[in-house]
Amino acid sequence: MRRSRRRTRTLTVFREGGRLVAVVPEFLSTSSQEELIPPLVRRFLRNEAKRGLPQATDQLSQRALELYRRYLQPLTGTEPPGFTVTWSRRQQHRWGSCSAWSGEIRLSDRLRAMPLWVSDYVLIHELAHLHQPNHSAEFHALENAYPDAERAKAYLLGFQHGAGTPATDEPDPEPELDYS
Repeated sequence: MRRSRRRTRTLTVFREGGRLVAVVPEFLSTSSQEELIPPLVRRFLRNEAKRGLPQATDQLSQRALELYRRYLQPLTGTEPPGFTVTWSRRQQHRWGSCSAWSGEIRLSDRLRAMPLWVSDYVLIHELAHLHQPNHSAEFHALENAYPDAERAKAYLLGFQHGAGTPATDEPDPEPELDYS
């Protein structure tokens, strides 16, 4: 939270470096802050989530192509392989899946409510599987080309934890995101 001398009547919330920042008038009392900021943050997050991935399959594949060209092509030095991206209602424990041999990428419907930078990360993860079907060091180098990878992983882990959804099918002392 930041106090502003120039701001006299309004409050605002925005993202800065991956964090939410609330700017309030300098004179605003602590009790007013506690009352006014939480609904403002909820509204901001709700609006941010609406700016998620496209709903139509052709637009979804176009978004994946843009992400591939921006983040993966510089590392692989190859043109994008043939692939399709579709939404899946059947994935309740995974965020996405990729059949590297057929180029078919399926994204969980649950991603529709996620912020764009989170669902973009899942797309990058699945696109990286087109080059590396396993989670090798080379795969992680591709995945980590996405600048918000660590933040998105943390977001998804927090979401899974909050929803009471196990992160993997097997008990593990270090939780992992289940993509396959």
